[in-house]
Amino acid sequence: MKKIISILMTALLMTSLAACGNNSQPAAAKEEAKPAAEAPATEAPAAEAPAPETAAPANEAPAPAGHSDVLVAYFSATGTTKGVAEKIAAVTGGDLYEILAAEPYTEDDLNYNDRSSRSTTEQNDKNARPGIGSEDISLEGYTTVYLGFPIWWGEEPRILDTFVEKYSFDGITIIPFCTSGGSGIGRSGPNMEALAGSGTWLEGSRFSGNVSEADLQSWIEGLK
Repeated sequence: MKKIISILMTALLMTSLAACGNNSQPAAAKEEAKPAAEAPATEAPAAEAPAPETAAPANEAPAPAGHSDVLVAYFSATGTTKGVAEKIAAVTGGDLYEILAAEPYTEDDLNYNDRSSRSTTEQNDKNARPGIGSEDISLEGYTTVYLGFPIWWGEEPRILDTFVEKYSFDGITIIPFCTSGGSGIGRSGPNMEALAGSGTWLEGSRFSGNVSEADLQSWIEGLK
């Protein structure tokens, strides 16, 4: 009888232990599931990462303002006319545009003692039209154009003829200016006016390379 009771008690104890084991498992499962449910919270900063990109446009440079209504266009083979053009642009607040030769002039090309040099040959041919290498420019919005060049054999270089024939100067006042070692501007202005066939052309002036901004200011004020 005692043996039977002992067996029954042992069976009852094992059943109780099994029941406790089954009840503790869900608790553990819940503890393990809890971090998994909270895991996305640690990824929240990644979800906000695009925010700096939406703010980036605030750091972009503003759109450039419209150009001046004054243009200083010039051709300069040795840099002398360029210096004067830059001073005129500084005085007027105008935009600069350099007329570059598609085939740059070398020192030999500019040798006026050589009757077969490129510049001599071009100046002796009224129909010569050297190509322009600089990008095209729109004259829209400009009301005044200062047009600068060196004097070659008493006149404007033929590349200036190429330039004035290429554009329309309707509604624009053109003011020629030149640099030279001593020669005046001669008939350069009337020559280009006839070739352009448009615009209001004022009488041009000659300047030395070391002309001051004050002198240029006085000249410009006298044009009004």
